[in-house]
Parts: sequence; C-alpha cells; structure tokens
Amino acid sequence: MVTPAGLLGPAEIRALAAELAVRPTKKLGQNFVHDPNTVRRIVDLAGVGAGDVVLEVGPGLGSLTLGLLAAGASVSAVEIDPVLATRLPATVREHAPAVADRLAVYPADALRLRAADLAERPTALVANLPYNVAVPVVLHLLAELPSLERALVMVQTEVADRMAAGPGSRTYGVPSVKLAWYGRARKVAAVPRSVFWPVPNVDSALVSFSRQPVESTVDREVVFALVDAAFAQRRKTLRAALAGWAGSAERSGQVLAAAGVDPRTRGEQLTVADYVRIADAASTV
Repeated sequence: MVTPAGLLGPAEIRALAAELAVRPTKKLGQNFVHDPNTVRRIVDLAGVGAGDVVLEVGPGLGSLTLGLLAAGASVSAVEIDPVLATRLPATVREHAPAVADRLAVYPADALRLRAADLAERPTALVANLPYNVAVPVVLHLLAELPSLERALVMVQTEVADRMAAGPGSRTYGVPSVKLAWYGRARKVAAVPRSVFWPVPNVDSALVSFSRQPVESTVDREVVFALVDAAFAQRRKTLRAALAGWAGSAERSGQVLAAAGVDPRTRGEQLTVADYVRIADAASTV
C-alpha cells in the first residue's frame, strides 16, 4: 500500500519511532495515528484551511500535523515530549517542505500553556488528546485562549460521551456542564483501534466543539464551584448537595427557590444556564 504524498503511513511511523528510540508511554497517553485516511477524515471534519491557525496538542510523530498543513492551515504544535518536539520540524521539512514555514513547535505542557506563549492566536483546536488529561486540557485551553472558535478532538469514547452529554443522561456530569459553559459539543464519529500504534485497549471517538458562550453576570469560577458541589453527591437532592456550598441546607433551599429551581431536583437534571441562575441568586439571598 502506497502512502499518499506528504502523509505518514505505518512504515514511516515505525521508522521514525525506531530512529528516535521512542517507546510509546501510557503515562503520556501516546498512541500514534498511522492511517492517512483517518488523518484526512479528521482534517475534513475539523473544516480547517487557509487562514486558520490550528493549535495541535500532542502532535507526536507528526501524522495529523502534516494533514493540517496540507489543508492550508498554519499549525502551532504543543508537544510535552522534548524528543518528539525536536524532531517534528525536520519531519515536516522532509515530507512537506513547501509548507514547513507554517509550523511552529512549542515544547510545553498544554495544561500550563498561556496565550502569551504563542506567537499567533489560534482559531481552532485539532488534536489527538492523551486520554488521561483530555477534559482538563480542553477546558484549560478554552479558558486561556478566547480566540479558539472551534475544536475537533479525538478522545476515549467514554470521555466523548461525557463531553457531549445533555441533562438527564447517565453520562452527564461535571465535564458536560463545564464544556457547555463555553459552547456546544457533539460526538461526531467513532475511530477504530486499528488506526493507532500501539493499538489502544479502549475505543476512540471524535468530538466537535463550537464556541457559544453562556451569558452570565457571574464569574466562571463561581459557577464551576457550584457545579462541582452539585455533582460531588449525585444521589442527593440539590438542597442537600449544595448545603456546604451555600452554608446550610436551609439557605441552599432558599437560593434554589430564588433561582426557580425545585430543591428536590438533582444536579444531572440541570443545564449550564440553570447553574448560572443559581449562582446569580446566591448573590442576593
């Protein structure tokens, strides 16, 4: 099978790994995509092209990086592994020299990335995210980089379900509500295990996100603290679950009533807008 020009196939991935003596680590969540068709599918679903500045977290050996550059986008790649970060520019020069000038590599931890660290403001996040930190990374980047208008991330299927879940769903929880603060998430496609090296022992899926901020006069930190409290004791009614947050069960009930929320409701039944109303009511009760 011939690998399409400019993209990496299984042979190229294994050759690069051997050259760098890279042994994918579970700690860093390293599972490298070696299927060009999957790369093209991700790029197509992301809808990026000329004029877009794409933030790619964990580019690894460069499979997706090359696909994004081929689509016409500029890529700001954030890679925590110094060996991989050092090799990536050379890989792009070897496989796609004409677009190498549109790549900037940042050897950094995405969870500590700040807007001031980047030379350009990214418009989109497209990434194959390490499963163990996927949600914290997405939430941190959305908070830190208001220029991000949309995202397409590959995550573990269970994580994708939680990110895209709506109120009342058994998978609806803290990640669902906090992501909804920034916009709308949708699970758009499954990704087979066979496209990765090494083959993971979990299923993967693609989640699409578009920024649609919730209108609120309350700070994000206040609302997020409320959400954390509501889901810390999922089996309890909100009146009981928010007693510590509100100062007492009695005040919790008063705040909920002022917000127009039944105190007998449970946290998984509320939308992010409901949580904003509760947080707002707490400032007046």
